[in-house]
Parts: sequence; C-alpha cells; structure tokens
Amino acid sequence: MICMVLDFESFYSKTYSLSKMTTEEYINGDEFEVVGVSIKLGDTPTAWYTGTKLELLEILQRFDWNNIMLVTHNSFFDGSILSLYFGIAPAKYIDTLSMARAIHGISVGGSLAKLATYYELGVKGTEIVDALGKHLDDFTEEELAAYGEYCINDTELTYKLFQCLLPYFTITELSLIDLTIRMGTMPLLEIDAPLMKQHLLEVLAAKQALMDRVIVDKKEIMSNNKFAKLLEDCGVEVPMKLSPTTGKLTYAFAKTDDGLKALLEHPNLMVQTLVAARLGIKSTLEETRTQRYLGIAERMNGKLPVPLSYYGAATGRWTAGGGQSTNFQNIPRDSTIKKAITAPEGYVIVGADLANIELRVGLWLAGETKALRLLGEGGDLYREFASMVFNVPYEEVDKAQRFIGKTSQLSLIFGVSATRLQIAVKVGSGTDLGEVEAKRIVDLYRSTYTGVTDMWKVCGDAIRVLAGGGESSFGPNGFFMVEGTKGIRLPSGLYMQYPELSYVVDMKTGEKGYKYKIRNGYDRIYSSKCFNNLTQATARCIMSEAVVRIAKRYPVVLTVHDSIYCVVPEQEASTAYDYMVAELTRSPTWMPSIPLGAEGGWGKSLKEAG
Repeated sequence: MICMVLDFESFYSKTYSLSKMTTEEYINGDEFEVVGVSIKLGDTPTAWYTGTKLELLEILQRFDWNNIMLVTHNSFFDGSILSLYFGIAPAKYIDTLSMARAIHGISVGGSLAKLATYYELGVKGTEIVDALGKHLDDFTEEELAAYGEYCINDTELTYKLFQCLLPYFTITELSLIDLTIRMGTMPLLEIDAPLMKQHLLEVLAAKQALMDRVIVDKKEIMSNNKFAKLLEDCGVEVPMKLSPTTGKLTYAFAKTDDGLKALLEHPNLMVQTLVAARLGIKSTLEETRTQRYLGIAERMNGKLPVPLSYYGAATGRWTAGGGQSTNFQNIPRDSTIKKAITAPEGYVIVGADLANIELRVGLWLAGETKALRLLGEGGDLYREFASMVFNVPYEEVDKAQRFIGKTSQLSLIFGVSATRLQIAVKVGSGTDLGEVEAKRIVDLYRSTYTGVTDMWKVCGDAIRVLAGGGESSFGPNGFFMVEGTKGIRLPSGLYMQYPELSYVVDMKTGEKGYKYKIRNGYDRIYSSKCFNNLTQATARCIMSEAVVRIAKRYPVVLTVHDSIYCVVPEQEASTAYDYMVAELTRSPTWMPSIPLGAEGGWGKSLKEAG
C-alpha cells in the first residue's frame, strides 16, 4: 500500500466557513469550491494542482485509490471533500489530528501549526489569510502560486508529523482511526425524511400547545417548589444536588446544573418544554435536533454521515465530532429520530452492547474473583448485594431492593459517598434511603469488596509516583505502568494522562490533594477517581479490539458508549448478530480470565437494533 499525504484548499469567507457551518453543510453549500490540492506520494516531492472541479477530478482519478493509505490532518474534512465532492475513497485513512489527540490530549493543541512547532518540524504559513473571500477566478497567477506553496508546506509538515506520531500506534489503533473517519465520510445509514417531517410537525404542534399552557403562569415555572411539582406530575424524578451553603439536598434547578440540562433530552416533550421555559430557551432540543437531521437528509440525498472524534475523551472513548451538530451519543432511546435512522434497502442495522462492562473490568482489576465468577455463570450481582443489604434470601429480593443493589454496585465501586448514593437512589426510584441507611450500605460494600478499596489505595500511590515523575507498575501482575510524565500506560499502548499533575493546598478551604490541567482549568484527581478513569479506559480497549475484528467482516456505522452498530444484508442479520456478540465477548489476551457479556438485536431502524 502506498502512502499519500494530501491537503485541500477551498473557498471560505467571513460568513461561509467551518467556524459558521458543519463540515457537511460547508461541502454541500452553494459557495463551496476547491481551489487546489497538494499531494505527496510516498517520499516524492509534493505537487500542487489547481483548476476546475472536472480538472481536479481528472488528476485525482490517475491514482490507484484501492492501494492508497491516505494521510491528512483532519481527515474528516479532507476525506469528506474527497468522498462527498469527488466520489473517491482510499483503501485506508490515517488522521494526524486524531493521532495527536490520543498522544497529547490537551497539552499541545490539535492545530498543525502548534504540533509542527512542538516537534520542531517547521513553520506553518499564513497565506491562507490572503485567500479570504476568494474563489478560484479571483486569484492572480502570483497569488495562486503563493497559495500553492502554502498548501505544499502544510502537506510536508503533515508528512513529517505522521512520521513522528506513527511509532506510538498499534495496528488496532490505526484501524480505529480509519473506521472512525469512514463513518463520517462514507455514510451507509439513511434518514427517513417523510417520518422526520411528520415528527417535526407533531413536535411543533405539541410544543406550541404546551407552551401556551406553560406561559399562562410564569411564576409556576420559576417557583422551585411549583416547578418540582410540575416535573413530578410528568413522572420525572426531580434532579437534586448538595447545597454548597447548607450541605443538604436541594433542587438542581440552576442553569448550570447537569441534572436540569439533562431533562432537555427527556423523551417526554412536556418535560423538555417545561425545562426549556424555565431556562428561557425558545426551542426544545427535540425540535432543533429534528430540524438538523432533516437538513442533512435534504443535502445528502437521505444519507447520514456519523461524525465521531476518535479518542475524544481522556479515557479514549469516542465523542461527538466537534462542531458537527449531530450527537449520536445522546439520542433518547424512545425518540422518533432513532426510528427514522435506517439501513439502505435490502439491509438491516445490527446492534450489540457490552453488558455492564465497566463493572466487570473494575472487579477484575480489583481481584474480586467471586463476584466475577457469579457474573460469568449468569448470576445477578445486583440481586446478591441487595440480599445482603436487606438481609433477605436471594430469591425474595423485590424490584425496589434490586434497584438499590444495582445502583450500589455500579457506583460504590468507584468510591461514591453515602450522600451521593442517597441522591442516586432517590433520583432513580424516588426512594429516600436517609443518611444513616445510605452510610450503612456504603460501609457494607467497602467491608465486603476489600479488593476494590485496596485498589483505590494502589491507584492513590500511582498518582503520587506519577506526580513525582517516577516509574512503577501496579494492578494484577503489574497490569498498569506509570511512566514518568507520560501517564499510566494502557493495554492499547496509549496513556491515561494527567497533564501538569501537582499536589496543591487550597488556601481558602485548606483542602489538600492532586490536580491536573483540563480544557477549562483544573480538576482534582484522587484514588477512586483514578480507578474509575483506568476502568473506563481499559473497557474502551476491550471494546476497541472487538470493533476492529468486527469491522473486518461487517462495516461499522456507529458506536455509542459500549454499543456497536453494523449495516448488513437482511439475510445475514442473525449470522452477523451472533458473530458480533461472539467477538464482543471474546476475552482479550491481556485479560484472559474476564467473563464478558453482550446483547442486542437488529431491524430496519436504529431503534429496532437497540
């Protein structure tokens, strides 16, 4: 396979640019035009090409794309132009932006300019500023030549950057980058536009009727107690938080409260409308989301790109593609939108989900073999703990008790306090455990799962070693490696990073602990939180290896948290499902004894696939 490095330059203006539009909107817009492209094939000198769309297409078609590994910086952009505008796709995509994100997180920055400076590769030019508002015909011969040199320099810098980053990556991680780019640039999913249009009309009509009712008495919305009653009447558990002044439970009704904002995505439109009115938002999320998908359907002839960011989270998980307006990670389960996302004619969507993967990984890392054995044999770990909590036989645990057992198992493993457990149970079921009972459950968990509490301490030691720039190994058989300032090495070969990690004392509160740099400031890191991070990151490694194996047989079109979706011929649905479950439950070589579980389904729509 031949390595090609490529960079497109296209028209942009103050009103028509990626800062104002999504990539898909930009490329499908009336003003879109490719000014030129620079191409470096292998280690040959980079060449600049310019001309009309047909002239550039003729040049691009000279290459054997079935034998090309395409390297670009921001492959979602360049790959979308190549695929959506020119109808061309390479054998493999490599994205240096994605690679840099995995290696450096937020410590260096993702721009080619910053990365080139960091690696001392050269200086990125500024000629693009002179291209503002210029179509191809607006350039003088000299200006176009200068723009070409600028583009050539970008391509050379990308080639050098690729050489610097490549040694850090396994074949698996490079394959993940490739399939992530394909989800966004070579869409297989489709949108049922008539269904979406009907849904939009229904949403607008229902919202207007509800708003007419809501606006009648604004005081009812702004009064905390009355607003809470309105939510309860809709069958919603009122979001709660700890008051910073009293230390007691209070309503989470501030504009910045995650609990309130999450209700904007509630499947009940009445709830969305109430929260939107409270926050002063004119449109509900369901309305704006439906309009976005309809716009994509119109511009893409029914096709639906899935823009995801490889290694978007610090733990390595995928996140919604930045600035692309569609977040597949948070579509409500019962939303009509999931029903409107479909497979092409003759195909179905097959989905499978890793069952309670983080709980299983956390128990494995903590050496809790008894609990793992129960899970592996098909037992109910939630019911077992509830049996202990309420001192009733396993078979007699009721639904409410099991919910408390489930909430405890999924949260207490990561160090959740008694107060937080109390909130989680109340929000999820309406049951108020009370402070004493919540503390009793926490103490019971910690005295039962001593491997978990021991692992917290080990993670705390690892933080101290990392902050001091030292090296050590920890976890089962030295599973994790602390490597100086790099971070904690994961099974993928990449690192859990804590940039600018240091020990601090808060001069106001006297609170002591470690903090590290995040995008918008600093965050605290402590033993149980580190364990949570490492568990999520390890679960992501298991998921990723399975995704790559599955993608060799069936095209992966979407990943959501611990779920994977493929588009397959209708007649292969059952076979594909069995294969996907088998691959998801195959224990990795580096964690051979972990029992994994998976489940899912298939159907014409995303909703039917789970």
